[in-house]
Amino acid sequence: MATEEEKRLHRCCFSGHRPEKLDESEENVKKWLSEQIDSAIAVGYTTFISGCAMGVDIWAGQIVLQRKADNPSLHLIAATPWPGFSNRWSIDWQVQYSDLLKNADLVVPVCNHYHKGVFQQRNEWMVDHSNRVIAYFNGAPGGTKNTIDYAAGKGIEVITNNPNYEPKPKRRRKQKEAEPGEQES
Repeated sequence: MATEEEKRLHRCCFSGHRPEKLDESEENVKKWLSEQIDSAIAVGYTTFISGCAMGVDIWAGQIVLQRKADNPSLHLIAATPWPGFSNRWSIDWQVQYSDLLKNADLVVPVCNHYHKGVFQQRNEWMVDHSNRVIAYFNGAPGGTKNTIDYAAGKGIEVITNNPNYEPKPKRRRKQKEAEPGEQES
C-alpha cells in the first residue's frame, strides 16, 4: 500500500476566487481550469482536491468529474471547511455543491464547525495533501493569495493564471554569529 507521501505526489488541489471576485467570464475561467487539469492528468496527477467553495473550487471539481467519466482512474476529494458550509447559499449553488459531494470519491470535513480560521485551515489541509496547486488568482490579497503563498513556502508547485504572481519569500532565520575561532557552516 502506498504511503501518504507517495499518494501526495499524484495529488493536485485548487484555489481560486468566488464568482463576484473574478476579473474574467465564467467561460474563460472554466476553459483555463480545463487546460490546467488536462495538463496535470497528462503528467500523472490522478487525485484532485476541491475546497468546494462557490466559483473556481466547484467548477474545477465539476471538470474533474467530467474527465473521470472517461478516465475512471481519476479521483476527486471534496475538502469541506465544515458540515453545513453551503447552508446560506443560493439554491443553484447549493445544488452544485451537493452534486459535487455526492459524486466525490471522498468527502473530508476539515473542521466540525465554523471558527475564525476555518477557511485557512481547510486550505492548508489541501496544500499539505497535494504536490501541485492550480490557482485562479486575480492578484488581490485574501484566501487564494494566502493559499498559494503557503504552498510556495512549503515547496509545492503553484500553477496560476496570473503572470504577475510572485510567491512571498520565505522568512530566513537569523543565523547565529560564529564564535571566534569557529568556522561558519
